[in-house]
Amino acid sequence: MIDSSDINQTRRELLIGGALSATAVALPPMACAQGPDTGEGGAATTPAPVTARVALRVNGQRYEMVLDTRTTVLDMLREHLHLTGTKKGCDQGQCGACTVIVDGRRINSCLSLAVMHEGADITTIEGLGTPQKLHPLQAAFVKHDGYQCGYCTPGQICSAVAALDELRHGIPSHVSPDLGAQPLLSPMELRERMSGNICRCGAYSNIIDAITEVAGAAGKGYPA
Repeated sequence: MIDSSDINQTRRELLIGGALSATAVALPPMACAQGPDTGEGGAATTPAPVTARVALRVNGQRYEMVLDTRTTVLDMLREHLHLTGTKKGCDQGQCGACTVIVDGRRINSCLSLAVMHEGADITTIEGLGTPQKLHPLQAAFVKHDGYQCGYCTPGQICSAVAALDELRHGIPSHVSPDLGAQPLLSPMELRERMSGNICRCGAYSNIIDAITEVAGAAGKGYPA
């Protein structure tokens, strides 16, 4: 007669063995203690980063730096130039918090390498206005409460400046009904053009009000 305790013990051993086998299959092979990158003493060595000299202008000032070629525009601004107004949000180009203006066009600075912009002219939120003399969009954001926590605001304002410039130059968007006509200043157009900038506080309607007011005050170039 088979003892039930023996059956339970065997079942537990089977489950444990199965779990260990599954784990072993899922894990990658362990690295060798000594590989091709190890030195004479057996200690692993990391190759020095590849660097390049980059010269560009940021907010009207010329800078020349030697950077790791993997350095993004965002990290160059924050870590090397200490311009921390540009924010690091998702670091994947999805939230828009890092938006800056490069040669008149807005980009997600977390997705662009600094070495790609030799000789470029970059404008960040610090270059648009100062506490003593706000840019019209900065003042409008304050007036219309277009920010709450403020984290996304620098990217929102830089994006809005570039969006209005796109409208002024007749550049259509995905919702423009006639690609050959001057795009209209409408909530639909502005929402589409600002869709790459996420506001986790949900101040979207106030942001649109602020942009609309500035565009209206500018007058020419923004058909109603």
